[in-house]
Amino acid sequence: MEPVIEFFHHLVDPKAFVTYISSHGSIIGLAIILLVVFVENGIFFGFFLPGDTLLLTTGIFCSTDKLHIPLSHLLIAIPLAAIIGSIAGYAFGKKMGENLYKRKDSLLFKKKYLFTAEAFFKKYGGLALIMGRFLPIIRTFAPIFAGAVNLDYKKFLTYNITGAILWVFSMVLLGYFLGNIPGVSENLEYVILGIIVITWIPVVRTYYKERKNMKNTPKADNITN
Repeated sequence: MEPVIEFFHHLVDPKAFVTYISSHGSIIGLAIILLVVFVENGIFFGFFLPGDTLLLTTGIFCSTDKLHIPLSHLLIAIPLAAIIGSIAGYAFGKKMGENLYKRKDSLLFKKKYLFTAEAFFKKYGGLALIMGRFLPIIRTFAPIFAGAVNLDYKKFLTYNITGAILWVFSMVLLGYFLGNIPGVSENLEYVILGIIVITWIPVVRTYYKERKNMKNTPKADNITN
């Protein structure tokens, strides 16, 4: 039980998490990274996982040899994990359909996050699957919503693959090049904090805008009814 508690303790701190997985060897370390990315990109209870900051930290640690996994392996394996995770989310959303809106809130499922993804889709259409990769919560719930509204699978797959490649390459390579700048790895907490603030701003704005729209919408027209 203690190793599990230790794992989740490190999970909320990307720097500590990457340090933790690097101590378990390259194969196990890569497997853990792929599992986290898979879950966060479409499994509804993975919304709390550190996606952007994990990839950024992975890139930094890779460039400073604190993580002994070749960059080429990261850039091949992580996008695949993100793509497969979103496919799983799409399949879940398609199976559940409108029943998702009838599902009761729980510790691991929040209907408000589904509404946030819906608002994002209404504004950007299928591009939400690409843009949403860079936004927490949207990254998890966008493929689920795409499945629930039965978005054409070929279109979904195109957006899914494009978004995964852009997201992983930009975050990992940004971290890799930042790692070559003196002082960055020593002040990683500030870099991570900046990424968190930047990525959460549009999510919070979308959520409150959708919440306001729901209050102004007649109850009969609410999609949850």
